[in-house]
Amino acid sequence: MREKLRSALSLYLYFFKIGWFTFGGGWSIVAQMQTDFVEREKRIDGQELLDIVSVGRSLPGTMIGNVAYLFGYHMCGVAGGVLAVLGIITPPLVILSIVTVFYRAFRDSALVARALVGVRAVVAPVILSAVWKLMKAGTALPKIAFAGLMVLGCAMSYIFKVSSVLVVLCGVAAGGVYWLLQRRKGESGK
Repeated sequence: MREKLRSALSLYLYFFKIGWFTFGGGWSIVAQMQTDFVEREKRIDGQELLDIVSVGRSLPGTMIGNVAYLFGYHMCGVAGGVLAVLGIITPPLVILSIVTVFYRAFRDSALVARALVGVRAVVAPVILSAVWKLMKAGTALPKIAFAGLMVLGCAMSYIFKVSSVLVVLCGVAAGGVYWLLQRRKGESGK
């Protein structure tokens, strides 16, 4: 029990540390988690992280808060989930509190405006790097058919303006159909 609590506290500290860099809607943190927990520490594999991110992205609320909870729960149970979320939300809460107090000074600052332009410029490569790593590892697109599903999902969302919720539900349905077909194929091969 004590070891699990110590691990949960280490998750709080980890997410608190990287929570200061949540620019890009949390994708930069997913990239950091990929590097730290999948590649360096090997505490989780790429498929598990992709599953956590997929579920976290599909649920209501902030994606990174959901991902932090699911990851923390996966590693240390409920305490890990709660402490991971507290870790990830504390830095933005501090920053927002400071920005709120000094809003007028920040709003009119050319330096702050230029700094945010720089942040936006580097967020896209960080996100693309995380996507590339997941695709290269074979966890994002385990079968070529899923590449078609990815293109279809992008088209539904970008071109036809279909709700993200509906796109995700279609992905869930396609994954379920794929699973059923694989299961049937396995049963018929016996």
